Amino acid sequence: MTVVCVPDSNARELLGALPDGVEVIVWDGEGTKPERLAETVFWVPQVEDCTNLAEKFEAMPKLEVTQLTSAGFEDIIDHVPDGVTLCTARGVHGSAVAEMVMTVVLATLRRLPHFVEAQRQGRWEPMEADDLRAKRVLIIGAGDLGEQTARRLRSFDAAPVLVAHTAREGIHATSELPSLLPEADVVVLTVPLTPDTTGLVDAEFLARMPDGALLVNVARGKVVDTDALLAELTSGRLRAALDVMEPEPLPEGHPLWKAPNLIITPHAAGSIAQAGPRAFALVNAQVRRFVAGDDLVNVVNGGS
Repeated sequence: MTVVCVPDSNARELLGALPDGVEVIVWDGEGTKPERLAETVFWVPQVEDCTNLAEKFEAMPKLEVTQLTSAGFEDIIDHVPDGVTLCTARGVHGSAVAEMVMTVVLATLRRLPHFVEAQRQGRWEPMEADDLRAKRVLIIGAGDLGEQTARRLRSFDAAPVLVAHTAREGIHATSELPSLLPEADVVVLTVPLTPDTTGLVDAEFLARMPDGALLVNVARGKVVDTDALLAELTSGRLRAALDVMEPEPLPEGHPLWKAPNLIITPHAAGSIAQAGPRAFALVNAQVRRFVAGDDLVNVVNGGS
């Protein structure tokens, strides 16, 4: 019997039918441990679970696979025991997050915040805006999300430029950023959080961006130096749209709330009605691959 553990009853329902010989148990990682938990070989944690991970892994000594329902893995990877394969949900949320990038870029260029505020105050206040045509958009992070964002930008006649840690055909290396940033109308962050990307967007990075440029962060808050960005926003030199930020959730009274030239969304880029069904369709396929002895997809850490 193959024991699969999912975080809640809704996840069990979304998981759907599985092959004979698979038993699904429910455990949110807290409270009373269900029977057969110690027999679990395939675990689906709660979204972005980062608490008491060592204890959770200890409760499943036979675990072979940890399957995330998010693309991010920075909170868990250092806790995964040897011999346990870690897989992400790469590709599941990319379309939704790429749509959010397009939403905030277009909203900023077309001055929607200004028009919404004028409407709220009952003022008829036309303002000249801008469009995406021929805009140079630097996308830092050339994975699924970066590629999906680039594809959408091209349909608006923009010119996306993809950047990854290492250069390859059609993609620049992060070492080229000093020469790329001064030419960017928009910079979009889609990188995972790693030691290399933590604090990547610092005062020097921002200073290289041209006046009036837009920074969009749908990666992780710690990729950006919050104080450095606040200084640029307050001066009016740069604009930004943040779906993720540091700290998060953003506390009441934090200066980002009142910063000019900024759109804030509460880590909502992937929060769409189909996120759960799409994620667990992937989980279902992964369980079937595991049972059949086939190679899993989206493997981050293959164990040792």
